[in-house]
Amino acid sequence: MAEPARAGQAAQLRMIPLIVPRGTPLQIALDEEVRVKKAGQTVHGKVMAPVYAFDRVVIPAGTEVTGHIAKLEEISAGKRTVGVLDANFTPDHTVVLEFEDLQLADGTHMMLHTRVTPGTGKLLEFVQAREGKKSYKEQASEKIAEAKRQAKESWDNAKRQVTEPGRMHRLQRYIYSQLPVHPHYLDAGTDYTAELEEPLDFGSAPLTEKMAATIGRRPPPGSVVHARLLTPLDSATTKSGQPVEAVLSQPLFDGDQLLYPTGSRLEGVVLQAEPSRRLKHNGQLRLVFHTLQAPDAMEQRVTAVPVGVAAAKVEHLELDSEGGAQATTPKARYLHTALAVGLAATSSGSDSDARDGGGEAGNTSNRVAGGADGFKLVGILVGVLVHSQPLGEAMGALGAARTVYWNFLDRGREVVFPRNTRMDVSVGGNPPPPACGRATGESSVAQKGAVAACGLALLRIQ
Repeated sequence: MAEPARAGQAAQLRMIPLIVPRGTPLQIALDEEVRVKKAGQTVHGKVMAPVYAFDRVVIPAGTEVTGHIAKLEEISAGKRTVGVLDANFTPDHTVVLEFEDLQLADGTHMMLHTRVTPGTGKLLEFVQAREGKKSYKEQASEKIAEAKRQAKESWDNAKRQVTEPGRMHRLQRYIYSQLPVHPHYLDAGTDYTAELEEPLDFGSAPLTEKMAATIGRRPPPGSVVHARLLTPLDSATTKSGQPVEAVLSQPLFDGDQLLYPTGSRLEGVVLQAEPSRRLKHNGQLRLVFHTLQAPDAMEQRVTAVPVGVAAAKVEHLELDSEGGAQATTPKARYLHTALAVGLAATSSGSDSDARDGGGEAGNTSNRVAGGADGFKLVGILVGVLVHSQPLGEAMGALGAARTVYWNFLDRGREVVFPRNTRMDVSVGGNPPPPACGRATGESSVAQKGAVAACGLALLRIQ
């Protein structure tokens, strides 16, 4: 009787639970436009990135999700005051969503308990690193390029699950948003990250001896893993030498052999962190991962850098081929500044110009045009009610000065990677040099020297 019992126990040990743990993010995009009216409104969306448990997909991309508007946060007095000055009497509420129902392809419904994390609700894009010099192995370089192509294709396929508004629709919504009183919309395609507050159980699956034998092996050159960041990073506050941790959101296979299941850990360090400065100097971050470890397996030393990252379009993020990220300043700032300066010049039209070109009405329109580029409401009222050329010029100059300050003199953009930021990470390189050991998080001269040596060594490897 003892022998069958031991056999049964061995069989039980070979079963792997397919559980999506608490804290796992679901990337959800609204599949229809929502006009925000009140708390309790139903919202619909679709899962944009597949969710894995161990070695398989348990929630495919395109899975339907239902939720509701949990709360419309109160608008602060300061925000209302600025809105009124800018001729906006209905500033948008911050909308808090919850998603509670997941409908699988077979019709099964699963109850969700989620928390939509701060900073979500923006249209996202997948930014890939610029191509640099050929790496030390041509084959590895080409394999990375193929992985990046597949990642982009997967991202594009996911975005097709929802229909984002077209140009004309966006233009219409923009015009509405410029009216003093306007409705608030959540666009179709708007992306949210909903963290699970309770795990999801999808049963179990057998773990064969053949499968177990390959788990934790060194990944081949050119391997790219899909991961999510566990350590939030911000170029304004992050320090060089700070430890960084990420977790695999999808398994890594070599052919049909499982090397690293979902949940495997990446650990690394921030090599460079520079905050933004005045005169539109943007922030920078550079990070590298140096260990990769599967559950219950020995850690592998790797040299791994991000080759793709999900970011909001408005962040204008750019990656290089060595794990560096930098915010860029859009070229549209030159056009915006030229328009503001043109409006300021229009507002300075003299009274003789008004008499020659149409009288007082023409001069009033000039003052209104210039004033509107400052605080809209104040500028427009002054332009209409106060018949003063110097005041019109002053209002136009205010608008131009504000635009020049925002576009050229103000502080630049920071590089911000919130917790659960999606990344593609190249892990199939040479092991890191000795200087790239596990970061201690201490702020010491020795550690900073080690981090600098690590960075130089990695650049030589690349």
